[in-house]
Amino acid sequence: MSAAKPEVKNWKEHNRKRKEFRKQWKEEKLAKKMKKAELEKELKNETQEYTEESNTKYERRDICTISIAVPGSILDNAQSPELRTYLAGQIARAACIYKVDEIIVFDDKGEITEDEKRKVKKDDMLGEARLGCLQLARILQYLECPQYLRKHFFPIHKDLQYAGVLNPLDAPHHLRQEDEFLYREGIVTNKPIKAGRGSQVNVGLLNEIHVDKVLMAGLRVTVKIPPDQPNRKKMKGIIVPPNMPRAETGIYWGYNVKLAKNLTEVLTNCQYKEGYDLMIGTSDKGTSIDEIKAKSLEYHHCLIVFGGLAGLEAAIDVDPHLNVDDSSLIFDKYINTCPQQGSRTIRTEEAILLTLAELRTKLVAKEILEK
Repeated sequence: MSAAKPEVKNWKEHNRKRKEFRKQWKEEKLAKKMKKAELEKELKNETQEYTEESNTKYERRDICTISIAVPGSILDNAQSPELRTYLAGQIARAACIYKVDEIIVFDDKGEITEDEKRKVKKDDMLGEARLGCLQLARILQYLECPQYLRKHFFPIHKDLQYAGVLNPLDAPHHLRQEDEFLYREGIVTNKPIKAGRGSQVNVGLLNEIHVDKVLMAGLRVTVKIPPDQPNRKKMKGIIVPPNMPRAETGIYWGYNVKLAKNLTEVLTNCQYKEGYDLMIGTSDKGTSIDEIKAKSLEYHHCLIVFGGLAGLEAAIDVDPHLNVDDSSLIFDKYINTCPQQGSRTIRTEEAILLTLAELRTKLVAKEILEK
């Protein structure tokens, strides 16, 4: 019996199949690459959209805002790093107690000379400014941030060396793990999730919240968490503008912090479309607060400006864009909130508390009048 002949390999057919396989593999690879590029583009667009929403105030007719402008030079007068930190904490506490929406830290020392350049630093988040302005702004931001998010947004820094001595704000948006509320502040995590299926957000609960938008990791967001969800381990949320909690519930939701190079920038560079419709300057040379009638100062967006150790007049004098002899002409109201004071000087942190307390009965929101 003869041995079976070995099967002859059809190299032509083998090469044809191999070429088809390689072609299919290349097409699949290209499709994956295109899908990845589309997802990255979507991620970038959605992140940009949310950032633009964050930078634009969520406008609604029953929302009125109060902004305060504080000179960064007030920290220079503190005798030690601990006292500098504590002073900034006092300002943050006052702003939170009286529901201030925005704190502007401005430079009241004039243009920076060659000799002063060593006292100027550039920060990735805050920009370039004098050391006092940067430190004050950083501490104010740190205190406003909910505790469970601070380790993500604030790495170890010399300006925050003594942050442990500060009294907490205990603001409504500083929610504890067991607290239940419709809104929470969170940070987008880099945890893996199916492509195009949204993002995971850490909002200070035991488990992350699955949100509807694809966003860049590390972004701070405001999340609406619908109540009565059956699965507490896999809760879902909706990304909303950062001012929606106050617009919808009326509950105070913290303040924004920004830097300004001079007083002119404070007055002109307003984040609200209509600008500030009521600008108040504070000085011992102003009109007595007692002469202003209760509920007589109507506002939609109110700005209250405070001076430093040398007063608000000194900040106006060193501003290259302001050439006025009478400081009161710059503001709608120029007031003295503590007439007949017993001390020769009132410190800025004291003036902030005094002024906000006195103006509480004088200010009235325009929307409330229209109802």
